[in-house]
Amino acid sequence: MACNLRLQDMQGTGRIRWAVEADVPAVMELIRELAEYERALDQVNISEATLLLDGFGPNPAYGLMVLEPEDRDEIVGIALFYQKYSTWNGRCLYLEDLVVTKSQRGKGYGLQLFAALAEETRKRGCAYMQWQVLDWNESAIGFYKALGSAVESDWLNGRLQGEALEALAQKAG
Repeated sequence: MACNLRLQDMQGTGRIRWAVEADVPAVMELIRELAEYERALDQVNISEATLLLDGFGPNPAYGLMVLEPEDRDEIVGIALFYQKYSTWNGRCLYLEDLVVTKSQRGKGYGLQLFAALAEETRKRGCAYMQWQVLDWNESAIGFYKALGSAVESDWLNGRLQGEALEALAQKAG
């Protein structure tokens, strides 16, 4: 599938940079905004302190790019990702969240962030980048497909957490 969205077609452009510790409160607000949109605000169990430790401590668990409009110092978008490994393909980049605040959507910021992440994927020598999208989020699905992305439904997500995780972990010890 050919890409029919181009960076030249963006209405506005922003500055993309690597996040710093001082950005964490704004990042947390965008995480909450996304969770509310996805009807899962009650499932946000992370704190700013955890984001700081996990992203800026001695062993960062994630990478984080932020986007600011050219005309002001305000974070309006983020791309939070981490590297994973595929036994079939080697290094891969996993996009956990791509968020542009609601009032700033439609200005090309999501495309700009996604393109920057594609470049980071390439720089790291990763075979591909991967992400999940909710099956009801038609605007996001359309965005990804317009870029030539495959949006597949062949795999089901698995998760072990809470009491079930604790019970199984105890069997190992």
